[in-house]
Amino acid sequence: MRLAERLASPKIFLAPMAGVTDAAYRILMREHGADLAYTEMVSVAGIHYRSDKTWELVFPHEDEPEIAVQLFGSVPDQFEEAAAKVVERVGEKLALIDINMACPVPKVVRKGEGSALMDDPGRAADIVRATKRGAGDGVDVTVKIRRGRTVGTELAPGFAKAMEDAGAAAVAVHGRFASEFYRGTSDWSSVERVADAVSIPVIGSGDMLDASTVARVLEEGRVKAVMVARGSYGNPWIFEDSRTILAGAPQVEHDGLERLDALEEHIRLLISTGAHLARARSLVGWYLKGMPHASELRGKGMSCSTLDDYLELIGFAREQLR
Repeated sequence: MRLAERLASPKIFLAPMAGVTDAAYRILMREHGADLAYTEMVSVAGIHYRSDKTWELVFPHEDEPEIAVQLFGSVPDQFEEAAAKVVERVGEKLALIDINMACPVPKVVRKGEGSALMDDPGRAADIVRATKRGAGDGVDVTVKIRRGRTVGTELAPGFAKAMEDAGAAAVAVHGRFASEFYRGTSDWSSVERVADAVSIPVIGSGDMLDASTVARVLEEGRVKAVMVARGSYGNPWIFEDSRTILAGAPQVEHDGLERLDALEEHIRLLISTGAHLARARSLVGWYLKGMPHASELRGKGMSCSTLDDYLELIGFAREQLR
């Protein structure tokens, strides 16, 4: 499905998150209503140098219907090469290719990658054109940006227009400056200003932390879709709950036992997709937040290393709720 068709009605996407959106995470969120799920950031240099670890981030699991692959880097030729290889290897399961021009992490920005590209719109446009050449006519190329690099200097509207002129099929906008990282609040008026500046679809990002906020933005804003990131931590229901609210029905409450069931399912998905169980340590903290003995359980979770360890932990947590 091409992006224009996909965005004919409001959509809720699982945002790309480094160290988080592996196959297990994507599968679970799709089960709970995410309309599309993105890979972790994939280095075009890693693909160029034939890194097996890089390709592990790209390939969808057999249980995934499709994926969006997010690329990052700074060399246009490497983007063209990477896009062509991703299209060839992922095949029909490739929904789109997204280019990360939003990441604020210093080790990324220092290399001229991520949000650093917002200071170099010429190179950024070359990257979009190169990625489109590599992807061919059958795959949409999108861009994810921030409000700007530093507080007080908003670049997003003009930058987004330049990316549209270079051929981007949509632009996702996080309403914070890169220098803010995730501090403060996302300014959704900046997302609206981007929507005023371009004719391509705009996807909103930033502080989609609960279903009521997602529903409100999709009802009141001018975005065609939103990206949910931290709002999905320990809360795979945020996607379906948002749709429930949009339909005018009351939101369903998810009790502690349901959250523990979801945690167990998530851990089993890590195993079935071949992920390292160390990733489950973060999940324990997210799913158990606010529950009885959560601090103690998080501490115990840091020493878990096998499925049995985690099942014992979950069993103890269940007992505290009965």
